[in-house]
Amino acid sequence: MVEEAARQTLKRVVRGRLITPADADYHAARRVYNAMIDRYPRLIVRCLDSDDVAAAVRFARDHELPLAIRGGGHNGPGLGTCDDGVVIDLSALRGVSVDPEARTVRVQGGCTSGDVDQATHVFGLAVPTGVVSTTGIAGLTLGGGSGYLTRRFGLTIDNLLEADVVLADGRLVTASASQHADLFWALRGGGGNFGVVTSFLFRAHPVHTVHAGVTLWTLDRAAEVLSWYREFLPGAPEELYGFFSFNGVPPAAPFPPDLHGQHVCSVVWCYTGPADGMDAAFRPVRDLQPDFEYLGPMPFPAVQSLFDGLYRAGLQWYWRGDFLTDLGDEALARHVEHGSRPPSLLSLMHLYPVDGAAGRVGRNDTAFSYREAKWSMVIAGVDPDPAHREAITAWTQGYWEAVHPYSAGGAYVNFMMDEGQDRIRATYRDNYDRLVEIKDQYDPDNLFRVNQNIRPARAFAYEGGTP
Repeated sequence: MVEEAARQTLKRVVRGRLITPADADYHAARRVYNAMIDRYPRLIVRCLDSDDVAAAVRFARDHELPLAIRGGGHNGPGLGTCDDGVVIDLSALRGVSVDPEARTVRVQGGCTSGDVDQATHVFGLAVPTGVVSTTGIAGLTLGGGSGYLTRRFGLTIDNLLEADVVLADGRLVTASASQHADLFWALRGGGGNFGVVTSFLFRAHPVHTVHAGVTLWTLDRAAEVLSWYREFLPGAPEELYGFFSFNGVPPAAPFPPDLHGQHVCSVVWCYTGPADGMDAAFRPVRDLQPDFEYLGPMPFPAVQSLFDGLYRAGLQWYWRGDFLTDLGDEALARHVEHGSRPPSLLSLMHLYPVDGAAGRVGRNDTAFSYREAKWSMVIAGVDPDPAHREAITAWTQGYWEAVHPYSAGGAYVNFMMDEGQDRIRATYRDNYDRLVEIKDQYDPDNLFRVNQNIRPARAFAYEGGTP
């Protein structure tokens, strides 16, 4: 056990709260988004500033304790927490500062995408992030970040200008193209392997009211719709984003009662182009005669929060991902076969476009490697009932095993479970060795290892092993 005197010393140093198993709110504080994850940290440090983060990092290092970093807590395998270690909880670091003239946004590490959307929307701006507003901006960014604005403005990391990072030795540095450039390269897709990011500076873009919503088709048309989608979207204007989905229809408005509880295929759309181009952009969609259409103008933050109520915290999740450079007929058939028989209403498969502006960045320009990919796929078994955990896990694994042979090989790190070092290497490809070199420089003892881990080359002081 950590000596009480050491904990009291830490308590005197940090401005935020130290939460232990003896505190009444410990169980609420240790929970993360995925209810499958049930871990018991020894200490949760709810930091209020970078100095708190640095103190917590030094405490974990000096006492040789596992260290996890929690931003929004959305990570599927629960990498924002740990057993019998220290959790740095950034949830109180929620400040957002917008410079409308420079079109930049300073975002603290505990912010969600929704925090950023609300702050920037006032100025008619937006930062490319994801598709669920409760997602933590830190984990999203460090993995790459794709969403409704990706085709037009690139990944989240393509809009990152600098980051303030607490390193394994407790120092606070700023990483950018001109300062700690190697660290800046690694942060853009390399996950939380190199330090704790306490703030980000992003480039923002003029986005305010968009034309968005969903079109649904019954499952008997799934092969037709998916075949159309794979041909249509890559050639569509980059202002038009749409992700394909196998999903259940919630029993609520605006969906008609005859579709409630049914499994369908759908495309969720977001058009950011000029209003006079909207009809032309959506004409091919309407030509496919959706069984249900819900499209219209809406504020961009409303688009980002469309699924917040449906996919709330506390559900059981198991997901797997892959990058796709194409979607051939055999792969399409496997998707229709497995996507048409999910085990629960909330289980899904999404194909997120990562082409357009994101594809014009070189594969070695950032740690994020798969710049030639057309889609980032995620298969997710989701259910509120813990009794269905095995069923949703088995469906996800079986679906993934059926379609993985047709993938590009690696996956978006934010859509990976605990899948081993081979998968991590496959995801970073020829960027992996450079990531190891940077890990050796900034975290040679692998203090930051509760993540999709880039292992340092030399022996690990904290793992008692070898690479």
